[in-house]
Amino acid sequence: MARPQCSRCCRPVSHCLCPLIPDLANHTRLLILQHRSEAGHALNTARLAALGLRNAQLWIGEHFDGLEALLEAEAGGAALLFPGEQDAPRGNSAPIKPRLLVVPDGSWRKARKILHLHPCLGKLPRLCLSSGQISRYRLRKAPMAGALSTIEAVTLALNMLEAPARFDDLLRPFEALIEGQIAAMGEETFLRNHGDQP
Repeated sequence: MARPQCSRCCRPVSHCLCPLIPDLANHTRLLILQHRSEAGHALNTARLAALGLRNAQLWIGEHFDGLEALLEAEAGGAALLFPGEQDAPRGNSAPIKPRLLVVPDGSWRKARKILHLHPCLGKLPRLCLSSGQISRYRLRKAPMAGALSTIEAVTLALNMLEAPARFDDLLRPFEALIEGQIAAMGEETFLRNHGDQP
């Protein structure tokens, strides 16, 4: 028999994260495009990010009807949070200040598939985070150096775009989620499977 589930955070009621989810006002609109395979995942950080921000939407699927029209309506005011060659200006140039930040969510393969299925995303300027970031996501082995969970990437991006405002409180439910998963598996199992990570 399935455990009762919180309708908001989609966690078991006994492990509901809602009391830890902040209510943060962000000026940069956030659109998270979550691959449908991630929606039911126990460690769904995209949902936590969307719930903690007043100006955020979470679209779930693979083909997103209306995405191209939405980006056209933004008339150059959108950017894509994803590594790539079209980085935001660096050095003495002012960083881009998008009105809308689009964030693909899924495994690297699934996120790239979303980009492939929606060529309009490839035309957006890319906002790339500084290299050398270390993820707090201790339950997954990063596929590459600097790989972050969606909620970590969103937090860093908003901290950069909306400084001096800070969005670190977004990470509170994420950290509780990680600690809860470690407690459920037991410290010994965690160290055996994940103890070699930085």
